[in-house]
Amino acid sequence: MNTTHSIETYNKTVGTAVTLGTFDGVHIGHQKILDQVNQTAEKHHLESVLLSFFPHPRMVLQKEQSIKLLNTLEEKEQLLKKFKLNNFIVIPFTKEFSRLTSTEFIREILINKLNTKKLVIGYDHHFGRNREGSFEHLKECEGLYGFQVEEIPAQDIEEVTVSSTKIRKALEKGNIVLANSYLGYEYMLTGVICKGKQLGKTIDFPTANLHIKEAYKLIPKNGAYIVKANIKNDLIYGMMNVGFNPTVNGTTQSIEIHFFDFNQDLYNQKVQVQLLKRLRDEVKFDSINALKEQLIKDKKTALSFVNKLT
Repeated sequence: MNTTHSIETYNKTVGTAVTLGTFDGVHIGHQKILDQVNQTAEKHHLESVLLSFFPHPRMVLQKEQSIKLLNTLEEKEQLLKKFKLNNFIVIPFTKEFSRLTSTEFIREILINKLNTKKLVIGYDHHFGRNREGSFEHLKECEGLYGFQVEEIPAQDIEEVTVSSTKIRKALEKGNIVLANSYLGYEYMLTGVICKGKQLGKTIDFPTANLHIKEAYKLIPKNGAYIVKANIKNDLIYGMMNVGFNPTVNGTTQSIEIHFFDFNQDLYNQKVQVQLLKRLRDEVKFDSINALKEQLIKDKKTALSFVNKLT
C-alpha cells in the first residue's frame, strides 16, 4: 500500500476506484466498504484508493466539542495495510479545504487529481461544504465527468449495525469486549515507555508506563484491563491500569502495564498493547498492602483468562 500525505504529491495517471471518509476505527462497517472498493478495482483493472482526511473535520470545525479518535494516523495506516489497498491518501483538513463545494471537490480532487473511474461510498454519505454532496448529486455528475458511483446498500450497512460513535461510547464505558466485536480486532494503544514513580517495583508488580503523545487518542474508561503485546516478536500478556493512582493520591492520569513473566528494559521503546478484557474499576485502597492484595487477585483472574486463550 502506497501512503501519501498530500493530494499534491499523488501523480499517477492510472484510473482509480475510490472511497472516501475519515474511517476512524477501520471497523467492520468500514471493512465492508474497503472490500467493495478492492473488488471494484480488480474487476475494472483500476487502482484502489482510500481518500481520507486529517485532522478529523470535527477537530477543525467544532473545536469546542473535542472529539477523541479510535486510531492515531499511524495505527490507521497499520490497519489499512491488511486490506490490500493500492493507495491511502491523506488530505490535510483545513478550514480553507472545508469551503470546497461538492462540485469543486469532484472536479479538482476526484477527477483532476485521482482520475476516478469508480466511486464507492457508504449509504447516506455526504461530503463538501455544508455536506451538500450526496449520492444523488454524484449520480448527476457521472455523465459530465465520466465516472460511475456505487453506493453500499442501506441493508448491508444496517446488517453490520456499527459506527465509530458506538465504539467510542463502548470504550468510554469500559466495554472492551463489545468495542472489539465492532472493530473486528482488539482495541490498541500505542506509545513510548517512560519512567514512572516506580511504586509497582516495591510491591513486586513492576510496571511499564505508556506515554501516548497523540492527545486526541481515545483512552478507555479508568480501570484495570487484561492486555497483550508483541515485544521483539514474543507475545506477552499482562494487566494494565488506566487512571490516577488514587491510593497514592495521584493527580494525573497514567497508563501502567504489568507484563507477566517479563523483565526486559523497555524504557524509550515504542510498545503497542491490545486490550482484551476489563477486570474492574479503579479503586482507592486503604493501604499499599490492600492494593497489592488486589493486584494478586487481578493477576490470578487475568492468568486464568489467558490460559483459556493459549
